Amino acid sequence: MTRAASHLPPHKCAAMAAINVHGSPFSTASQRVFATLYEKDVDFEFVNVDMRSGEHKKEPFISLNPFGQVPAYQEGDLTLFAAVEANEAKLSKVLDVYETRLSKSKYLGGDQFTLVDLHHLPNIQVLNGTPTKKLFDSRPKLSAWIADVTARPAWSKVLAMQKQ
Repeated sequence: MTRAASHLPPHKCAAMAAINVHGSPFSTASQRVFATLYEKDVDFEFVNVDMRSGEHKKEPFISLNPFGQVPAYQEGDLTLFAAVEANEAKLSKVLDVYETRLSKSKYLGGDQFTLVDLHHLPNIQVLNGTPTKKLFDSRPKLSAWIADVTARPAWSKVLAMQKQ
């Protein structure tokens, strides 16, 4: 990630602004955050994330946002995803339901792969690269389901697109 505050208005270029917004000026989600901060006259430092090179899917960005999405908000030691541990407890409860469901059928929606399963692929991919993966690994039915759905040829093609 490169720091790129120089294009911001002078009153927004504090070298050590208390708030860092990691994002891309081309991301509509980042643009909404920037516009909000400017509207409220909040000092911040823009940290450019090169999405074309996949920087948002690698460390150190993944530590800020385990879903690999921009923008990421950081204020001192607090990040928007600093509550990951607290949210892991919530995720754990959901994954317990999935584990129970997958003990009765091969896929979440029954015995056939459906959009219900497909919908989970991007988040599984991102979380598999984070410490949160331990929540998957501790559930054998869920782990088998993840291995199955992430090995699908269509998903392999999607992942190949990231390498182009």
